[in-house]
Amino acid sequence: MAEGKGAVVQIARRGLMLVISSPSGAGKSTIARTLMERDRQIGMSVSVTTRQRRQSEIEGVHYHFASQREFERMRDSDSLLEWAEVHGNFYGTPREPVELAMSEGRDMLFDIDWQGAQQLQDKMKADVVSIFILPPTMAELQSRLHRRAEDTEEVIQTRLANSRSEIGHWREYDYVIVNDDLQTAFDAVQSIVKAERLRRDRRHGLFDFVSTLVESDGR
Repeated sequence: MAEGKGAVVQIARRGLMLVISSPSGAGKSTIARTLMERDRQIGMSVSVTTRQRRQSEIEGVHYHFASQREFERMRDSDSLLEWAEVHGNFYGTPREPVELAMSEGRDMLFDIDWQGAQQLQDKMKADVVSIFILPPTMAELQSRLHRRAEDTEEVIQTRLANSRSEIGHWREYDYVIVNDDLQTAFDAVQSIVKAERLRRDRRHGLFDFVSTLVESDGR
């Protein structure tokens, strides 16, 4: 016999830091974008960078743009959770907005490479859930890069060469998903997020809930 439906029980929890990494073309960005569109509890962590802003980019939406001196000040004062230098430009994750979001029970999504993921795990391991997306074959990865029609052949070959090194870090992630079907891969990521939100050590509201539950007289 099914139990009658009552008020939905809301148990306070700490947000999680969801890291999704993959070689270029494996589907990471599509999965991350779809996840954010369908789940309002997830926000994208906005990185700070020293590179020049492109015309299509909006300050505070795509990136926070900073001078190299400003970036170094943030790095040296431990205001960044992770940072890296890529092609002569610096990129990093501001600490304050991430910690605020998690304290309020909101999740933050990080679209970063293995180096950034490693730094996050070193600093805040208990809060990090890391997922690595693999392509089904290298031939399919190359085909996807060509279908995107965003890069020159030289850039595509560079990305393919780099992908072999990136894939070598798959063991450092909590979960590994082979993206041979985009919907199936997305469903797997969504299931991981749902399960991780239910972890006992993230649901600090359980203490009060259980105390109230056992002290209740049943009326």
